[in-house]
Order: sequence, then C-alpha cells, then structure tokens
Amino acid sequence: MAIHQSSVAISLILLSGLVATCYGVPFTSLNKTIGITATPSIPSGQVLKGGESTLTISWSLNATSSVGIDTFDYRTVEIKLCYAPISQKDRGWRRTKEKLQKDKTCQHKIVERPYNPSNNMYTATIKKDVPFATYFVRLYVHNSNKEVVAFGDTTDAMKTTNLFEVVAVTGRSIGLDIASICFSAFSIISVLGTFILEKRRAKT
Repeated sequence: MAIHQSSVAISLILLSGLVATCYGVPFTSLNKTIGITATPSIPSGQVLKGGESTLTISWSLNATSSVGIDTFDYRTVEIKLCYAPISQKDRGWRRTKEKLQKDKTCQHKIVERPYNPSNNMYTATIKKDVPFATYFVRLYVHNSNKEVVAFGDTTDAMKTTNLFEVVAVTGRSIGLDIASICFSAFSIISVLGTFILEKRRAKT
C-alpha cells in the first residue's frame, strides 16, 4: 500500500511539472499538502501595525498527505502575505487569477526557506510599507526548477477565517502633521495678505 501511494504521489508531481512547463502553473493544479498557522503578536481582532507587530508562523507537511509526496522534489518554501477577498473588491491590482504568473493575491513576501517536513517556525515583523488591508498567509512549495508544486493557507477555502488587518505606519508623528498643516495655512494667509496689500497700493 505504501509503495502504491508513493507511486501515485510521484505521478501527481510529474503531471504538475508537465502542466507548469507547457502552460504555466494553474492554482487549482497544486496539492494542498502543507498545514500552516500564523499567530499575531497582539490579541485577536486588533489591527497589526507595520514595522511593529509580528506574526509567528508555523508549518509542516499534512499528516493526511500521501506517503512520500514531499520526497520527490520539494526544495524550498516561500511564505507570503495575501489579500483577503474583502480587500480585493474593486481593486484590479490585487485580483486573483488562476495562473500564478498573473495572480495578484499574494504580493508581500515574508520569507523563503529550504523545505523541511516538520517543526518549522518563523517570526516576522510586518513591513512598514505593507498597505492597509485584510490578509491571510500562504505558503508555496517550489521544486528544483523554481516551479510551485504545492501550497498551504492559514485560512479556509472561502478565505473567511483566521484573517487579520494590517495598517501601514508612515513614520510621522501627529505633532508633525499638525505643524505641517499650521505652516501650510500660515503660508496661504501670508500670500493672500500680500496680494491684498499690493492691490490696495496699486489703487492709491
């Protein structure tokens, strides 16, 4: 039975590789063989801040995956932040596409590591330039040809569970923003005052 399962697993990987070579990689051709979780550094429901908040990510090969499926050509894993559907609506630049080469769902790389089937953990600080949106985390498995052959998500198939919000940090303080507004208003008043004064002088 184990030998048969291994043969089936290898056949699936070979087929995925053929599809990738000829037509590009369709997302639906990938095997969901990786279990992955992402735990924010703040309580659930609160907004994560870019440059401050962290995610602790754990992943391993699913126990339900076919025996030997990862021994043929699982080489590296790439973990990314991905937009949830609520943050993709009316935003074509974040649109989900079937072919991974055109897919815009996962644009923010977190880390890339050599593949290991179990006991993996990584803590990442959310980058400052990550846009305000609702996210989940996805892991892609690459083969020796850098092609994606498998994946894992922290959310369900409908992308409605285990989501979190991120807000970008500009690095500017509230005091600096207020000072900038006051300076801009003073500059406008000064220009208007000078204009009115010149008009009066011209009349006299």
